[in-house]
Amino acid sequence: MHRRPNAGLIHEMGFEVTSMRAPAEPPVDRGARLRAFGPLGTAAFVVVALLGPALQNLVGGLLVLVWRDASDTPWSAIGYVRPENWFRTFTGGVAFGVVFKVAMKVLVMPLLGAPAVNPAYHYLAGNPTAVAAMAIYVVAAGGFSEETLYRGFLFERLETLLGSGAAAKALVVLITSAWFAAVHYRDQGVPGVEQAAMTGLVFGTIFARTGRIWMPMVAHAAFDLTALAIIYWNVELPMAHLVFR
Repeated sequence: MHRRPNAGLIHEMGFEVTSMRAPAEPPVDRGARLRAFGPLGTAAFVVVALLGPALQNLVGGLLVLVWRDASDTPWSAIGYVRPENWFRTFTGGVAFGVVFKVAMKVLVMPLLGAPAVNPAYHYLAGNPTAVAAMAIYVVAAGGFSEETLYRGFLFERLETLLGSGAAAKALVVLITSAWFAAVHYRDQGVPGVEQAAMTGLVFGTIFARTGRIWMPMVAHAAFDLTALAIIYWNVELPMAHLVFR
């Protein structure tokens, strides 16, 4: 019968005792896997990019925030960067959104042959209860959720895939604008697609140049609120015929 050698004695004799166990596996970095375009990262991208637009409400933006937290993506990567001046960003965004919507209604959409009255939302005319609820919805779903999804998330994901050079950024603006436009067909038809394509190009270009989401977010909300005001006060027809009759 053999005895197991004494480890202390072996060490005193100058020999090292080595473990026969396999080295421990490094911890799985799920954040890195979510940021990469492997199976997990691709699946996360598909879920957020397809489920968010399909539901057309706050879900898209909230899914982006869940993905950001789970993937340890910096806030700055999706455009959540503190503005240099909050007041200037807010007032500039409001002014830009209002002027942009008026220009679209008076000049751009008539040139594209869009109907003067938006049939999908004409029920809001003179309806204070419905327009108040819709105002809350467009600020949350349009200003916050759509900008977080189409500008913040999709820009980060597509630039990770395509690169961040000038040509890649231009391509990302085009892809996200087309994506944004397409989801408006269901409730607003071709005119909604045309308007969303224009707004997507403008807001996307601003985001591509600045990397900051706050100004497009405020401008988007102001754009939608101005559209509601035009419908509520029933001035769509005269505005659409102000220049082109």
